[in-house]
Amino acid sequence: MKTHLATTRRAFVGAGFGAAALFAAPRAFAADKLRVGKAISSSFPFAGLDLGVQIGTFASEGLDVEISTFQGDGRLQQAFAANGVDFGVGSGPGMGYAGKGVPAHAVAALASEPRNMALVVTNNSTVKSIDDLKGKRIGVTTAGALTDWLARRLAASKGWGGDGVEVVPLGDMRSRLAAMRSGELQASVNSIEEGLNLQANGEGKVLATFGDAVPDFHTHVIFAADSIIQKNPDLVKRFLRAWFRTAAFMRDNRAATVASVAKTMNVPEKVVDAAYDEEIRMLSQDGAFSAKAIEVIRSSLKDLGIIDVAPEASQMYAPGFAQMKP
Repeated sequence: MKTHLATTRRAFVGAGFGAAALFAAPRAFAADKLRVGKAISSSFPFAGLDLGVQIGTFASEGLDVEISTFQGDGRLQQAFAANGVDFGVGSGPGMGYAGKGVPAHAVAALASEPRNMALVVTNNSTVKSIDDLKGKRIGVTTAGALTDWLARRLAASKGWGGDGVEVVPLGDMRSRLAAMRSGELQASVNSIEEGLNLQANGEGKVLATFGDAVPDFHTHVIFAADSIIQKNPDLVKRFLRAWFRTAAFMRDNRAATVASVAKTMNVPEKVVDAAYDEEIRMLSQDGAFSAKAIEVIRSSLKDLGIIDVAPEASQMYAPGFAQMKP
């Protein structure tokens, strides 16, 4: 199920947004309407889409963006398959869906190593360390999502084998928190903001983060529908220009970004501010792909049971929109 967010043309009122409103200068022609999906709602980088609409970066490229939110990468990729979205922001492991026939490809990297992801447990959990998770049930959003990949990667890195943990797709954080309270789950993979918010509310704690666990990685990427890539590559370039102007704004305007992201994610500003430095550190400013990161994702998809046959690296992204670095 997806929730449509109303697109607004108004300049965002608040500290730091005055100059940004210049992005929203009126254009002499009708804007192209785009349906853009977010794999999850609880993501600092993905909240940049809403910020970009507010400050007018998309409007400055003649784009009228309608944002939809899904419950994991699997649902976002289903939307691409059903021609329900034109662009999407999702996880690096989501690049594997192109090898399963989904008519969409990554066109740019959005974020590097997963510094914004954490293992979360409840306060009364018997799990006190990562080693205590062997053989336990870990909640994720959907099968094949970033959360799924990280849980399986954890088990593999510990040498526990393919069944070292049981990965349970349960959708949003509320469902997973309820399952942890009931004992159905022993831990969950979440954004660092969700984990910090649970700590602030006395509902749970961050057991560990994935920041240094996967150094060569694309945590998030930008996807475009194949039909647009093939028929209207200039539209892809305009979308990417708008996005990376937004990313630069997020880097250069902390207070305004924290306020906007906190509202979009529905968490306190102090939680977003606490995570801001790590989030900005991983946020790409140019969209360049890393050959090492793509190989890490490609080689792991089959090993971790996310896809039956590992795709070739060339099948995982569309060339011509972002640089490829070693």
